Amino acid sequence: MALDNGVYTITSKYSSKLLETTSCLEDDGDNVGVWESTGYDCQKWLITNQGDDQYAIINLNSGKALEVYEFSDDNGANVDQWEFHHETGQLWTIEENDGYYSFVNVSSGKALDLYDFDTSNGANVDQWTYTANDAQLWTLDKTKAVESEPYDPSETGGDTDHWDLSGSLVTHDPTLTYEDGIWWEFQTSDTGIAGKYSTDALTWFTAENIFADGLDWWTTYVPDNDGLNVWAPDIKFYNGTAWMYYAISTFGSNTSAIGLTSTDSIAGGDWEDDGMVINTTEDDDDYNAIDPDLVVARDGSPWLVFGSWFSGIKLTRINPETMKPFGPLYDLAYRSGGIEAPSIIYRQGYYYLFVSIGICCQGVDSTYQIAYGRSKYITGPYVNKDGDEMLDGNVEIFDSGNDRWVGPGGEDILNTDVIIRHAYDADDSGIAKMLISKLNWDSDGWPTY
Repeated sequence: MALDNGVYTITSKYSSKLLETTSCLEDDGDNVGVWESTGYDCQKWLITNQGDDQYAIINLNSGKALEVYEFSDDNGANVDQWEFHHETGQLWTIEENDGYYSFVNVSSGKALDLYDFDTSNGANVDQWTYTANDAQLWTLDKTKAVESEPYDPSETGGDTDHWDLSGSLVTHDPTLTYEDGIWWEFQTSDTGIAGKYSTDALTWFTAENIFADGLDWWTTYVPDNDGLNVWAPDIKFYNGTAWMYYAISTFGSNTSAIGLTSTDSIAGGDWEDDGMVINTTEDDDDYNAIDPDLVVARDGSPWLVFGSWFSGIKLTRINPETMKPFGPLYDLAYRSGGIEAPSIIYRQGYYYLFVSIGICCQGVDSTYQIAYGRSKYITGPYVNKDGDEMLDGNVEIFDSGNDRWVGPGGEDILNTDVIIRHAYDADDSGIAKMLISKLNWDSDGWPTY
């Protein structure tokens, strides 16, 4: 049967206990059992269709997948959790039985089973030949919806179209969205989060800054920030809400924090402070919590890609209930000499990771370039056209600028067909300005103007 993607609790019909990772443990191989309701995230599961009505079941605390241990075919084989690798032993079909559900492992053909009909807290779960008995029946209660596959309006082999912009164009690290007939752009600023708006995406006007007086917690996590300076916001709609991730940092340091704000209406302007998302410090971390980008995967689940310089680009799952991270941190790309400003989109079987490489913020002396790679899986490996991995420093160059527009970067992709970025205008004292173009695709599935 087909089940709506979402976050669910899974409750045994026989024992009325909830499926959970034992003791809320988070490591590969940790056991899965049942316990009375606690309200903890380890009793919630992100269930998403991976194609052909085969489902991944991801624990909302650990970010690990429900699987049959060592992909055994035996009756009584244990069920545990492990990092999701798209293996058949981690995929399940769902059978409905008079309002209850059974989970049948794709690899073994055996059903998720309450072992020995044990009704105690901590009772184990295993797999057993599917009979739809009460030990194999479960109720599903959805706690949060998950979006459908990302919208793809792109075309193959389209004409180059660089938009003719006017008005308020001074910009650094732009992000772009559209709401109810109005285009919105947000950007790096030294007084909160700056923005612009337009009714035609061509003529732009300055919008009121968000958190122009700063927020107290910014300097708690980044003491050297002046309390006003915000970097590289990213705006996306998810589950009907506009979410904006942004960074607080200082140049040359990885003592940084990613923050989150949200609103039901951008035009309404009632922005909620949703607090800190991820922070890093020079003493404890080898990566940098800046340049966030909310990603919607093929199965509709949310992820966050972020990072720059230091040990490179990182990726984490996002809890659809809180829009905060959970689960493992994945390494996607590294490059000596600078890599930052990641943006990921899904299109027609591939994930595309766009990054900025080189040095920004030096006017016409900037060496920024926009580069990319692609992968079958959101967690990588991302490769260039020659199949060389971005983790090894390899990229495919998308835009290296021209005589007038120097150092393009800080890019963001809207859907799969619009790219916004900044570049330094050599005809106007090297001022950073906003550029928007149609994003086209060639017949081999690689992006182009």
